[in-house]
Amino acid sequence: MSFRRGVVRQSKFRHVFAQAWKAEHCLDDVRVTRVTWEGPLCAANPKFIAVIVEAGGGGSFLVLPLSKTGRVDQSIPSVCGHAAPVLDIQWCPHDDNVIASASEDGSVKVWQIPDGGIISPLTEAAMTLEGHSKRVGILAWHPTALNILLSAGCDNLVCIWDVGTGELVYRLDDAHPDLIYGVSWNREGSAICTVCKDKALRVIDPRRGTVLKMKDKAHEGSRPMRAVFLSDGKILTTGFSRMSERQMALWDTRDLSEPMAVQEMDTSNGVLIPFYDPDTNMVYLCGKGDCTIRYFEVTEESPYLHFLSLYSSKEPQRGAGFLNKRGVDVNKCEIARFYKLHERKVEPISMTVPRKSDLFQGDLYPDTAGLEPSLLAEDWIAGQDAPPLLVSLSGGYQAPSSKHRDTLRNRPKPPSQGPVSSSQQAGDSYTALGTTATRDMEGERVGMAVVIQETDGDGERGKSEEEQLCEVLAEVKALRALVLAQGQRIELLERQLARIEDGDV
Repeated sequence: MSFRRGVVRQSKFRHVFAQAWKAEHCLDDVRVTRVTWEGPLCAANPKFIAVIVEAGGGGSFLVLPLSKTGRVDQSIPSVCGHAAPVLDIQWCPHDDNVIASASEDGSVKVWQIPDGGIISPLTEAAMTLEGHSKRVGILAWHPTALNILLSAGCDNLVCIWDVGTGELVYRLDDAHPDLIYGVSWNREGSAICTVCKDKALRVIDPRRGTVLKMKDKAHEGSRPMRAVFLSDGKILTTGFSRMSERQMALWDTRDLSEPMAVQEMDTSNGVLIPFYDPDTNMVYLCGKGDCTIRYFEVTEESPYLHFLSLYSSKEPQRGAGFLNKRGVDVNKCEIARFYKLHERKVEPISMTVPRKSDLFQGDLYPDTAGLEPSLLAEDWIAGQDAPPLLVSLSGGYQAPSSKHRDTLRNRPKPPSQGPVSSSQQAGDSYTALGTTATRDMEGERVGMAVVIQETDGDGERGKSEEEQLCEVLAEVKALRALVLAQGQRIELLERQLARIEDGDV
C-alpha cells in the first residue's frame, strides 16, 4: 500500500469515506437479473436509475426517477422490447432521457424516456441497430460527439453507429481474434482501448480501424480483464495474475512494454469492474460477488496508484451503477455515488469528503463534462476531435431546458456514410434520433436537444410559428442562465484573486 508509518501523503481525498443510505431511501423488491454476464447491470444519471431485471420470455430493464424510494411494485412498467435477456445499458452523456440497451438477441436499441418516467410498458424503441450476429454485451457512448455509439458483441466485432440516422459508420472486423471483454473511449474520443480473451490490451483508431498499440498478456491470468482510459491518456486495467490473484495495472500508451505500476489485491473470483472519475482522478473497483468497493487515487508521481480506503458491507453486490458528477450533492461534499445491486434491493452509497465549511468546495469540484456535445456526429466522422465542454458545479448543476425533446417530425433519410445494417435494408421506414442545435454568432453551440424523428415517405411536416417561438424563447432562457452562471464564476474568481493579493491565502 502507499501509506507507510511516518510518511503521510498530502491529498484532499485521503479521508474520503463511504456511507450507505438509510433503508427508507433504498429501492426494495427489485428483481435484479440473474444473467452470468460480467457487467454492471445498472446505469444512473441525474434524472433516472436503470436496472436490468428478470423477465419471463425476453429481456427488460426498469427505469425509475432518481427520487423514487421504497418498495417497487411488481406491476410497474418496464422497457421490454428485446427478445432475449438484456446484458448492458448505458445512458447517453448528452441527453439524460436517452438510453441504449444491448441484448442476447444480437440487437442494440435506443430508447427515449419521458421526463416523468415510464407510465406504460415501453416496447417500441426509437432506434434499433442490427449488425451483430451474436449477443451484444458492451455499449459505450462517444464522450464528446453527439449520437455516436459503440457496441461490441460475442462475434468479436466492434460496431460504431450514428444513432441519429441508424447508420453503421465503422465496423472493426479483424482487430480481435476472440471474445471482447471491455472497451473504453479516451477523453477526446479519438481512440479506444480494448481487452480481449487473448489477454491482449489494444489501443485502436476506430475511424481507420488500425491497432495503434498492443500489449500481449497485459495480465497473465485466464479470467476476464477490464480497461479504462484515464483523462491524461494512460490506461488502467484490472485482471488476474498467473496465480489467480486479482490485479490492477497502470499503462503509459507511449510504451506498453511494461506497466507503470501494478497493485495486487486478493484471490477472489469476481471480475473487478473499474469506475473512473476524471475530475478527481480516482478509480473505484467493484467486484461482482464482493462485499467491498475499493477506491484509489491515480497521481503523476510514483507509485502512481494510491490506495485510499474501502467500503465494506455484509451483503455481496450483484452489480453497481455509477452516478456521473452532475448528479452528486455538492452541498454535502459528495464526490461520487454508487447504486449497489443486491438480489432484491438497490442501495445508494455516497462517497464524501468531510469538510467543516458550508461554502462550495471548488477544489473538490473542478468543472466537469456537461450535457452539451463538442461535436456533431458528422464532424467526428469527418475526422474532427474535441475535448468535452465543461460546466461549473457551483451552486449545483442545473440542466439546460429541453426543447420539444419528444416532438415527432419527419426527415428524409440522409445519404449513406458507411456500411448499412440489415435493419436498414429491410425497408424505407425507420425511426431515428436526431438533434436540434443552435449556434450563436461566433458559431458556439448554445442549445441542443435529442429528438425523435420518424420518416415514412410523406416528407417533412413544418413547425407552427408557436413552436418556433417556444424554441427561440427556450434558447434565450438557456443562454441567459449560462451568462449568469459565468458571471457568478468570474465574481468568485475575482474575490479569490483579491484575497491572494492581500496575503489572506
